[in-house]
Amino acid sequence: MTFHEILQDKKAFLFDLDGTLVDSMWIWHQIDVEYLGRFGLELPRDLQSCIDGICSSETTQYFKERFSIPDPLEQMKADWNRMAWDKYLREVPLKPGAGEFLAYHHTRGIKMGIASSNSRELVEAVIGVHGLSEFFETIVTGCDVARGKPSPDIYLEAAARLETDPAHCLVFEDIVPGILAGRSAGMKVVAVEDAYSRYQEKEKRKLADLYITEYQTDF
Repeated sequence: MTFHEILQDKKAFLFDLDGTLVDSMWIWHQIDVEYLGRFGLELPRDLQSCIDGICSSETTQYFKERFSIPDPLEQMKADWNRMAWDKYLREVPLKPGAGEFLAYHHTRGIKMGIASSNSRELVEAVIGVHGLSEFFETIVTGCDVARGKPSPDIYLEAAARLETDPAHCLVFEDIVPGILAGRSAGMKVVAVEDAYSRYQEKEKRKLADLYITEYQTDF
């Protein structure tokens, strides 16, 4: 299926943030290593697969229970945000072509929203520093819904806020749980290449309606 075929009757684009619009997945590996190191702990090899798709509050709870972190949940979340803040604002680039792609489809009247498992504070900071805020009519985070990805809740909520039927929404995602969330919401899904999830490429291509290596205004 080509992008032009997928685009037929689509009125809204819904984007994940990390690994989809911005090249940021590498940050969290560094942060997790540093954070656990504070408590004399090493990063387990299976950690990322255990927390893919869940929201920031669920991730905090998972860390506290799995690693017996003594700090209160709010302090843990605040520490993570502080560790991530400078990296996001200074070291995280947009995915190739993403800015131009958003601007082009914004002029075409396509509604756009973000559906991210990250914290609202970081999402708003990232799109602000890259000058993208004007393009998005809504931001939904995993903490705004009952269930995180791969459940469809976050994409259904984003569609509802944009007052758009799910069948007329197109999802952009970089990891398998996100692709499954979009499909479960009854939406077409474009899988975005990302170095972090390259090991999932075969599965991403199988699950998604289209796989892209970069954004283009004319696919």
